[in-house]
Parts: sequence; C-alpha cells; structure tokens
Amino acid sequence: MEAHERRALIEQRVLSDGEAEFKALALEFDVSEMTIRRDLELLEERGSVRRVTGGVIAAHGTAVEPGFNSRALMGAREKINIAAAAVAHLNHGETVVLDSGSTALAVARAIVGKGLGLTVVTPSILVALELHDEPNTTILVTGGRVRPGELSLVGAESIEAFKRYNCDVYVMGVSGVDGKRGLSDYSNEEGAVKRAAIEACDRVIVVADASKLGRVHLTNVAGPGEVDLLVTDGAVDHPALVGLRAAGVQIEAVPAL
Repeated sequence: MEAHERRALIEQRVLSDGEAEFKALALEFDVSEMTIRRDLELLEERGSVRRVTGGVIAAHGTAVEPGFNSRALMGAREKINIAAAAVAHLNHGETVVLDSGSTALAVARAIVGKGLGLTVVTPSILVALELHDEPNTTILVTGGRVRPGELSLVGAESIEAFKRYNCDVYVMGVSGVDGKRGLSDYSNEEGAVKRAAIEACDRVIVVADASKLGRVHLTNVAGPGEVDLLVTDGAVDHPALVGLRAAGVQIEAVPAL
C-alpha cells in the first residue's frame, strides 16, 4: 500500500469513528508507530485530525467531509457489492438519476455492459465520464458549479435542471443514515441538489455502506418516509435499519463476498 493510500484510509477511519489509537493503527496497517505518527502529523497539518495522548481524534464534528479519494478507498469492495445489488433494481429503458459520490460511481461502473438502455441524469462529472461510451445510453449532465475534488455539480443550475425532468428512479448516496432523522450529508449544496432529485423521481434507492449507518451530518436530505429502498452491507438488526424499516423502507442487506 502506498503512503498516500494509507493516509487516506487513516483519515477516513478517524473521521468515521471519531478517534483512534496509535498502536491500533500501527497493527491494522502493519507499519511502525513512528510511521503512523508521521502520517498523523501530515493529517493534522491538513486540519482533519488532532493528536492527543496515545492517539488521535477527529478535528471537527458533523460538517467535515472526508476527501473523495479517502471515501473511494474506504470499503471499496463493499461498495462494489452494494452497487451490483442496486443495479438489479433498474429496469430496461428507465430514466435514472445517478448521484455524485464514491458509491454512486461504483453503481455507474456496475451499469457498464448490462445493456439496460438507460437515460442517466447526473450531477457528477465522474459518473458521466464512466458511462459516456456505454451503448444505447443517454447521459444528461445537470450543469452547475463544479465542486473541486468531488467533481460534482451544485448550485441553482443543477437544482433547476431537475425541475425540467420526470424520472423513474433516483440512486442516491448519502453520508449519514439514521432511523429517526433520516438521511443527511456534509454539504448544504449537495443536500439541496439531492432534495431536488428526490422531487423529480418516482422511486428512491439509497446506497450506503455500513459506515454510514447511525451517523447524522450537517444537512438533512430526506426523512425515512421519502425512501423506497436502502441497499447496504450493514447488519440487518442495526438500530438505524430498524428505524427505517418501521417507517416502511425496504431494506436489502448485501452479504459479504
């Protein structure tokens, strides 16, 4: 594993769990504590973590979003499994809104070669690039301002685009899934685009790996009752899933492969 990959995974772990010990990180990544300390010094300089006695804690709370590359590396295999399960719920010829984010990008990759003949509406440059050569697939990009690093499109242009479309299904990624508070995200701008996409679609499929369950972040995106299906690798008895199920959300738990 390259040093930058290790640091990205460490950053995601600390931001997800809130804290980590030097010794535990050294064992997990099979490197010396000195190497871990150097990694954490760099992450502290970035402002994402803060070192304390014996370990490190997240520097901020619900408003700090890990970088796209960090998220893409974390749980990559699980996201592939979740994406494959989500694509099984898409029908030939549908108009699909495909979100921005690392899990949505995994869904785009799972669509490749399936011959579904979809029309895909997306606020993600990465998703559009992934699918632009797929035969019999029409790609509509919303427009808007590009978020650096994410390569997602936000702002009034993106929101207005969804008001022009009537879509069949929205495959949505989120940063937090909570049984009471519903779905949340780090970014106000991303949240506004997601809410507009929900309004444009007949069905909403949420794709979220287990690290998102039980988390609440800055921006409310949707209540539990606004979701039709959640595809996750989380435990079926997780409190967040119990709460969503009680609200009428269908839960599909993807087994580890």
